Amino acid sequence: MTVIGLGAMGRALAGAFLDNGHPTTVWNRTAGKGGELTERGATEAATVAEAIAASPIVVVCVLDYDAVREVLGAPGVSDLADLADVLDTPGTPEAPGTSGTPDGSGTSGTQGTVAGLLSGRTLVNLTNGTPRQARELARWASERGADYLDGGIMAVPPMIGTPGSLILCSGSPEAFTAHERTLSATGAVSYLGEDAGRASLYDIALLSAMYGMFGGFFHAIAMVGSEKVPATEFTPLVVSWLNAMITSLPGMAKAYDANDHSAAASNLGMQAEAFVNLLDASGEQGVSAELLEPMGTLLHRGVAANLGEGDISALIDLLRTDPAGSRTPDRTT
Repeated sequence: MTVIGLGAMGRALAGAFLDNGHPTTVWNRTAGKGGELTERGATEAATVAEAIAASPIVVVCVLDYDAVREVLGAPGVSDLADLADVLDTPGTPEAPGTSGTPDGSGTSGTQGTVAGLLSGRTLVNLTNGTPRQARELARWASERGADYLDGGIMAVPPMIGTPGSLILCSGSPEAFTAHERTLSATGAVSYLGEDAGRASLYDIALLSAMYGMFGGFFHAIAMVGSEKVPATEFTPLVVSWLNAMITSLPGMAKAYDANDHSAAASNLGMQAEAFVNLLDASGEQGVSAELLEPMGTLLHRGVAANLGEGDISALIDLLRTDPAGSRTPDRTT
C-alpha cells in the first residue's frame, strides 16, 4: 500500500492501513511529514516514483486535482482534447520530483516517467473534486495502463478507521473487488458503480446537504444570540426539530422520483408567504438574511411557476440549469 499526500487526512489513511497490518509506503511533496508514521512502521519514500513503484495500490489524497496532476505527472486534463498526444509532446513541463530516471533522480525526462509507473497498478484517488475531473483522470489513468477508483471520504480525519467513517468508491469494478478488503481498513466502503464520477457526485451532493444544515443552524444561533440566549441552551431544540424534519425527506424523494408533488401537508404557496417573516425578523434582530434569501427567492419562483398548491419538493426541478437534462415540473398541482 502506498499513500501519497500526508496532510491530516492522508496521515489518517496511512495510519489506518498500518493499524490493519498493511505494509505502507508514504510520500509527501513537502518532506518531514512522515515521521510519526515511520515510527509506526511505514516506509517513507524519497521520491514519488519510488512511492508508486513500492506498491500495487496507490492511494492519493492531496489538496485538489491540480495537485494530483502535478504529483502524477498528468497534464491539465480538463483543458485537453487528446490526453495521450499531449502527454507525449516534447517539452511538457515536469512535475516536481518526477524528472529524469524512474527513481526521480532528475537527470532528464518528462512527466511520463512517473505516469508510466502506474501501469499494472490500481490508482485510488481520494482527493475531493468534481465528477468531470474524476472521469477525466480515470480516462488518463486507463491510458497509462492503471485501474482507477475514485473516492469520496465522508468523514473527518479522526473518524478514519472507525465504524463512523464512510468511503464512497466508483470506477473499475475489478479493482474494487480485488481491494475492497484492504480499503475497508479506513472505514465502511460503499461501491457506487463503474462510472468514475459517481463517488464524487455523491460526495458533493452530501456535502451540499451538510452545508445547508450548517447554514440554517448558524442563522438560528445568530437569531437567538441577538437576545443573549446561549447557543448551548437552544441547540437541543434545534437537534430535536431537525430530527423531526428529517423524517419528511424520504417522502420528498419519492415525490421527486414520481414527479408528483400533489401530496402537501403544508403547500409551497403557504410556505412562500410565511417565509417573509423569517427575513423580516432577521432584519429586526440585526442578523443578516444572506443564508435565507436564496430560499425565499426559490419559493417565490415556485409560486410564479404555478406550483404553489403542491409540496415544497417541487422546487427541486427549479434548481436544474440544464434544459436538456431537467424535467418539466408537474404544474397541475
